[in-house]
Amino acid sequence: MTQTPFEIIGRDALYQMIDHFYYLVERDDRINHLFPGNFEETSRKQKQFLTQFLGGPNLYTEEHGHSMLKRRHLNFTITNYERDAWLENMYIAIQHANFPYGVGDYLYERLRITANHMVNSEI
Repeated sequence: MTQTPFEIIGRDALYQMIDHFYYLVERDDRINHLFPGNFEETSRKQKQFLTQFLGGPNLYTEEHGHSMLKRRHLNFTITNYERDAWLENMYIAIQHANFPYGVGDYLYERLRITANHMVNSEI
C-alpha cells in the first residue's frame, strides 16, 4: 500500500515546519498584516489544512467545512509580492524541516501551485 505524503512526512515534522513558518511570517512585515489575530490560531488551522492537503485525516473539513481557499482569502489583497513573500518563508521553513529526501521539494511545488492560485490582485 502506498503511503500518503502526510504519512511520509509525519505529523510532528509537518507541525514543526508550520510552527517555524509562522515564526518567520510573524516577523515578516511584507505579509504579517495578512494574518489577523492570533498566529497560534492561524498555525492551528494551517496544521489542519496541510494534514488534509497531504492525505492525512480531514481535520480542516471536519471543523471548518470545505476549505474554499480562494474565497476565504478574498478579503485580503494578494499580489505576486505577497505570494512571493509567503513562498520565500515557506521555502525556508521547509528547508529547515527534518523531512525525508525529496519530500520538501514535493511539498514546496504543491504549495507553489496553491500560492499562485491565491493571487487575487495586480495592484
